[in-house]
Amino acid sequence: MLERLEAVEKKFSDLEKALGDPQVLSKPKEYQKLAKEHAEIAPLVETYRKYKETEQQLAENEQLLKEEKDPEMRHLIREEIDELQRQKEKLTRQLKLLLVPKDPNDEKNVILEIRAGTGGEEAALFAADLFRMYSRYAEGQGWKIEILDSHPTEMGGFKEVIANISGKGAYSRLKYERGVHRVQRIPVTESQGRIHTSAVTVAVLPEAEEVDIEIDPNDLRIDVFRSSGPGGQSVNTTDSAVRITHIPTGIVVSCQDEKSQHKNKAKAMKVLRARLLELKRREQEEKIAKERRSQVGTGDRSERIRTYNFPQNRITDHRINLTLYKLEEVLNGALDEIIDPLITHYQTEQIQSLQL
Repeated sequence: MLERLEAVEKKFSDLEKALGDPQVLSKPKEYQKLAKEHAEIAPLVETYRKYKETEQQLAENEQLLKEEKDPEMRHLIREEIDELQRQKEKLTRQLKLLLVPKDPNDEKNVILEIRAGTGGEEAALFAADLFRMYSRYAEGQGWKIEILDSHPTEMGGFKEVIANISGKGAYSRLKYERGVHRVQRIPVTESQGRIHTSAVTVAVLPEAEEVDIEIDPNDLRIDVFRSSGPGGQSVNTTDSAVRITHIPTGIVVSCQDEKSQHKNKAKAMKVLRARLLELKRREQEEKIAKERRSQVGTGDRSERIRTYNFPQNRITDHRINLTLYKLEEVLNGALDEIIDPLITHYQTEQIQSLQL
């Protein structure tokens, strides 16, 4: 790890020299690229220099302690050594955090897909509850949420709802939500008052730009059809709904929320790009998992990540054994109480793999 830090510090010095080079200054694009790289590694280098300075002060104080005879002075030096040790530990943790590889998708917007699983109408109603929860959370974060496609049920649930969530750090926080969400409650359709267990699948995909995923138009089959609402009720009298099939992968995306065929096609392409990027990510993860068995979580959609127990007002995240008795608050958008511990957990796991 120290070798890595030395290499980063050398690179930082080289970048500083390059940024002062008149030839680089005359090339705006090259200058911008180097300035961005310089700014990205600056916090790591600054922390590493503080770490080295602290180590040097520690060594000097330990040498002083060996030579000092006066008891009062020795006490003061020991106090300073203790303070420097605490500072060194703090800086070590900061360095490890800064060295943890950043997810390249963290700053991206999100394509959120919520689908009712086992449980019929009750699962569809819970899918609507989860969509409200994410909508409220997004509003609280100052993010924008837009429905791309939805299949509502007559009772106000969703068989499926797909939305675009855009805003700073949306993917970095919502990526922990992907998986199977299980609900335990008495359904409104249950006359006997028995508790049922239903499941809803949540997928969180980073929104892909056209530069992230190239799609050959020849690989697409595009069909248009008439939109329909719950119970087959026509919501549109023209063939404005769009279904896009990506022939090489078999991925099918449909969109019917807009009255304009052009807008539906644009939204469907947005979802298709995100799904293809997710497919690429999964293929990479599977390859890594084969080589390294210690892979932590693949974001597999079959993973049961959380249980919402209504009779006990309890919510449990099974990945970190976190249980909160504030189900209503979480469903009203207070998701930080779960997301923050998840971020800490996964960061700690990554930090433990680094040695200093």
